[in-house]
Order: sequence, then structure tokens, then C-alpha cells
Amino acid sequence: MSQDERFDGMLMAMAQQCEGGIHEMLDVIFSFLERKTDFYVGGGDKAAEKIIMEKFQTYNKIAMKKKKEQDVEKKRIEAERKKKVEEKRKKEEEERRNAEEEPKIKELTDEEAEKLQAELDQKKEGGQQTTESTPAAKAEEKEKSGSDEEEDEEDKGKMKPNSGNGADMPNYRWSQTLGEIELKIPFNVTFPVKSKDVICEIKKHSLKVSLKGHPPIIDDKFPHEIKMEESFWTIEDRKIVMVHLEKVNQMEWWDRIVASDPPINTKKVNPENSKLSDLDGETRSMVEKMMYDQRQKAMGLPTSDEQKKEDVLKKFMEQHPEMDFSKAKFC
Repeated sequence: MSQDERFDGMLMAMAQQCEGGIHEMLDVIFSFLERKTDFYVGGGDKAAEKIIMEKFQTYNKIAMKKKKEQDVEKKRIEAERKKKVEEKRKKEEEERRNAEEEPKIKELTDEEAEKLQAELDQKKEGGQQTTESTPAAKAEEKEKSGSDEEEDEEDKGKMKPNSGNGADMPNYRWSQTLGEIELKIPFNVTFPVKSKDVICEIKKHSLKVSLKGHPPIIDDKFPHEIKMEESFWTIEDRKIVMVHLEKVNQMEWWDRIVASDPPINTKKVNPENSKLSDLDGETRSMVEKMMYDQRQKAMGLPTSDEQKKEDVLKKFMEQHPEMDFSKAKFC
């Protein structure tokens, strides 16, 4: 966690208590400086104003730079999309034009007609043999299909992850990266939801969320432990409670947000949504190795560690051709 993020939890909690928005939050901060410090008078004439403007200009430049980069990236993505659409349109147009130019009826020479007739006769003769071999081919196909079903037996009945690698439940939606979880709970009420109306209890192993006087939307245990000190909740648009959860183990996908939820198939999560670029080099390499091993296991192939062992063994066998490994067993 960077120095700038140390107090995010406290500031977020303060923000959700300020129903007047940013104006009320700034009033709270400047009032604190006036009541509890000599910020306004301790540094001389206009010193406080100078400090505020310096800090404003610093973070304003950062925000503008970030927005500019985002705008450039959006334009790049849009340009690529338009390019692909245009390429697809040209390809379809070329195929259509070629189809129109090709003659619908082609006259054959005597030699071509004889060759075509010979091919038809050959296919007709081999038809019976093909028909007889079909049951065996079908049996083989069925056997292969059964093998695939056995490999995926443990994943049968599991939900497919949503676009955020989580799940869309009847009363809420959750998404995840390898390090954190975002839970959104919309309340279908006629009044604007305020922080005093919400009951949100975030614990290491459990979560409870409800409106006062209403049954809980969630009141259950987590499948894994979370970091309480870095987890918090806020209100969006005065009708949605958003809960941010920080995972303790940041190298695994959760298959559900609470124990009573149906599981999702974690083999089908989209790693692109996990923001691997945000991780440090060592953690990122470990996570990528974990995801590679997970894909290999799903396909019945050796993991990276197993491949290394096989390579070492193969090299050893090549160096010692005089040794007989035919009856050897390796773990």
C-alpha cells in the first residue's frame, strides 16, 4: 500500500457520513484545521492559502494527466474497433463480389466429365464401407465425449462467472480481482438511503448487510478470510450499498462471496479483469504461474513444476543411456 492510500479507509468512512457531498467534507477538514491547529495563522500572511494552492496544483496536474491518458487510450481502442469493422466490411464485400463474378454453371470438357464420373462411382462403391464403419466411429466419439464429461464432472452445475469474475445474484452483484472483491447491493425503496439507515457489519470471517427494520440481504460467513482494516462500505446514488473487501490470500479466486451462495466455475474466470499489471513483479510472476498451472490441470496436462521434473529426468536419461528406466516409478 502506498503512502497516499494509508488513510483511504478513514477518509472513505468520513465521506459516507457527509451527506452534503464534497462541500460538507471540505467544511469538516477546514473546520478541523481551524479548531485544532494554527494552520491559518501560524505561518504568516497568506501562508495557508499558498500551501493549499500548491497542493491543489500538484494533484490537479496528476488528475488532468490521468484523464488525458484515459482519453488517448479510449481513442486508440475506438480506432482499432473501427479499423476491424472496416476490414470485416471490405472482406465481406470482396467475397460477395467474387461470388457474383463466378459463373453459376460451368461447362465441363469431356476429360473433366469422365474424371468427375469416376470420382462419383468411387464414392458410391465406398459408401457401404463408410456406413459399416460409422457405428464404430460413433462409439469412439461417445467414448471421447464421456472422457471429457468425467474431466469436468466436478464443475457440473457451477455458475459461469459474470464479466467481473463474480456472480449476479437475485439481490446483489459481486465481482473480484485476485486481491479484492466489490459487492453492490441495490435497495428497492422509495426514499434516499443514508448511512444511518444501513446496518453493515464487516468481520474477518462474515458479513451482514441490511436496512434498519428490514430482513438482512446478506448475513453469512465468507469462504475465506478478509482484511478488516482495509475493507469498508459506501453508499452510491443514495440507493446502492457498495462493500469493498480486501482478500488475505491474494493468489486465489473465490468461487462464492458467502457460504450459502451457489459456486461459480473459477476455471472460467477472465485473468484480464484481474489487473495483473497492478501487481509487483514477483507477485505477478507467481500469479501467472498459478493461472498457467490451473489451465494445465483443467486440460489434463502437466503443471510447470511437473514439466521441469520431466525435463530433468529426460536429460538424465539421455546422459545415461546404459541405465534401464523401464521399470522405474517416479513421484
